Amino acid sequence: MAEDTPQEEKTEEPTARRIEKAREDGQVLRSQDMTIAVVTIGFIASLYSFSFFLAPRFIELFRDSLTFSSDSINDQSALVMRLANIVGESYLVLSPVLAISVLLAIFGATALDGFVFSWKAIAPKASKINPISGLVRIFGLKAVVELVKSVLKFSLVALTAGIYLYSNFEQVLLFSRGDIASSIYDATSFVLFGALIVSVALAVIAAIDVPYQRYEFIRKLKMTKQEIKDEFKDIEGQPEVRQKIKQKQREMAEQRMLQDVPAADVVITNPEHFAVALSYDKDSEAAPKVLAKGKGLIAQKIKEIAKENQVLVFESPQLARAIYFTTELGHYIPQALFLAVAQVIAYVFGLGMAKEEGTSLKKPKPKVPKELWFDENGRRPN
Repeated sequence: MAEDTPQEEKTEEPTARRIEKAREDGQVLRSQDMTIAVVTIGFIASLYSFSFFLAPRFIELFRDSLTFSSDSINDQSALVMRLANIVGESYLVLSPVLAISVLLAIFGATALDGFVFSWKAIAPKASKINPISGLVRIFGLKAVVELVKSVLKFSLVALTAGIYLYSNFEQVLLFSRGDIASSIYDATSFVLFGALIVSVALAVIAAIDVPYQRYEFIRKLKMTKQEIKDEFKDIEGQPEVRQKIKQKQREMAEQRMLQDVPAADVVITNPEHFAVALSYDKDSEAAPKVLAKGKGLIAQKIKEIAKENQVLVFESPQLARAIYFTTELGHYIPQALFLAVAQVIAYVFGLGMAKEEGTSLKKPKPKVPKELWFDENGRRPN
């Protein structure tokens, strides 16, 4: 469990990194009451399940333990050896139940937060051997809360057991009136059923304790706003995190860019490797603006969106590369490309009029100034 720390201004929920760091330090969510309930219920259920096998074996062991010869009574070492054999056989008979109990104990201890092993959790700490810290733990608020919880839990278990005994008191008195075998069987069944009822009380306690332990675990890991800021700065400073952030920013920018393609007037392509989407406001004196641009798969995506939205795709390899390498996204094209782009824009707007008039329009071949020629790698030819 996380150590108590000052909670002043610790109002923020712990981050995933804070929780992971706590796990590395061995601070995990645990509920001893849940473990006790799981083991107890499993142990009692196992005894019931294996009773057909356990009952005759234990009756046999009980009879053997009460049978003595004159030689064994006078030989102390023989008595010790016999007692050891009886204990060993008892453990052997109970081995299936004990094995199930061990597995349930592991399950109960790890069910809430998984299995965690940390050297830091078992390493000696000065605070644990400091007498002042020890007194604080003994007489502190947490100790008082734990004491109250223990008293309430004991009271509930004792009350449950007391009610069971009181309601079946007459049955208990009848155990002594039968033969030994039937009395042992009846008493064993009575005790097991009583233990099962008590285990239900333990389950109720566990159902209350688990949410409480979860609340306490989160409360002790809460952070200040400054701690969250410091953690974010630390994470952001890691190379792999910066790379992921940049990658995410690129993906978001590409997504926003592709959403603007339907608003373009024309898409100029390489035709395979580059694509540039331009828009032009006829009522404005501004130059055409780059709404989207890309190469490779992004270029293919731009062309697909353009065709889906009836945006004209115009093939001009040199012009597409010139715009791609000289103009940033959202910027206007450079003055040196005004004439070439104007020919394309005029052609696009002229197509609508030609279609209405039923005439054809010659496709232009825009010329790009040599100083703006680029190859596919963005290099200017010699």
